[in-house]
Amino acid sequence: MINNISVPKYIHEIEPYQGGRPIKEVARELNLDESKIIKLASNENPIGISPLAKEAVLNAMDDAERYPDGNGFYLKQKIASTFKLDERQIILGNGSNDILELVTRTFLTSGDEAIYSEHAFAVYPLVVKAVGANGIEVQAKNYAHDLEGFLKNINAKTKIIFIANPNNPTGTLIKKSKLREFLSLVPKNVIVILDEAYDEYLSDNDKSEAFSWSKEFHNLIISRSFSKAYGLAGLRVGYGVGHSSIIELMNRIRQPFNVNHLAQIAAIASLDDHEFIKLSQKINNEGMTQIINGFKELGFNYIESYGNFISFKLKDESVAMMYYHELLKNGVIVRPIANYKLPHFLRVSIGLENENKIFLETLRKISEIETV
Repeated sequence: MINNISVPKYIHEIEPYQGGRPIKEVARELNLDESKIIKLASNENPIGISPLAKEAVLNAMDDAERYPDGNGFYLKQKIASTFKLDERQIILGNGSNDILELVTRTFLTSGDEAIYSEHAFAVYPLVVKAVGANGIEVQAKNYAHDLEGFLKNINAKTKIIFIANPNNPTGTLIKKSKLREFLSLVPKNVIVILDEAYDEYLSDNDKSEAFSWSKEFHNLIISRSFSKAYGLAGLRVGYGVGHSSIIELMNRIRQPFNVNHLAQIAAIASLDDHEFIKLSQKINNEGMTQIINGFKELGFNYIESYGNFISFKLKDESVAMMYYHELLKNGVIVRPIANYKLPHFLRVSIGLENENKIFLETLRKISEIETV
């Protein structure tokens, strides 16, 4: 109770989402040169945004005083033609987080249950609690989703299942055959939200086929993001794909101007820049190899990752936080993941070659001091 204002108990129980530390904040707090700080904490694209997207945004600035297309007609049209979808299957979001929230607001109510994995994206329990529903966390197996455990936890109260593939922050991947088999076993009245924010970083063999599955599984919703490989994190744009009847229901509660004009323009142009995505994938693959080789040389264990990040293990939580703060003091921002029940791990995003080099050199210096 705040000044006689009643607040639901479940709101009090929500822990606000904490993102990666901004460069300006770290520079101000630690009195560091902002230009020399390396941020490897939020899985952002180290090469920025597509040149085509940048040009399109600059050209669109003259229309900034106008409201955006609330229906996102041209962006949905572009997504549909790119991925061979019907436009009625697509809903746009203010980042893919917006899609996750729209799903819960549409299909969950107080007393319902949603299932997600231990070590899965922190937004899942947040959006579930925000509508007064109950989250069922299934213990992970080798840091990955235990799909058999998911099936065992389905009951009459289950309305939604969240699956991240690849998963953040562990980077684990569920093989397509196993995932498709799982979908065939889930009751048709239970929504499965498949979060594919990092799909663009996967090899051709591992890339998702879920868009085509949505024709068979009417309870499947796929969420995608332009924040990662496309580099549009600051513009906030994502989308969801599912059966048209499901999407129509979600659109009833979607805010009318939830994706701004510049974000729509940038996303349309990004989908045309295939070379940019190829380059982003190449830099990520090379950077992942660089960092893994560094971990091996330094004797750090890590979780094999299919994303644009990798989590590495320290002795315990106090050592992990010591490394985190020492990296910060040296101008390298990474991510503690104790809130994912991985207190003895840190997660580092893959950066440019020189950024990865500085991270590994700083890691080496800290490890040498620790062992003295």
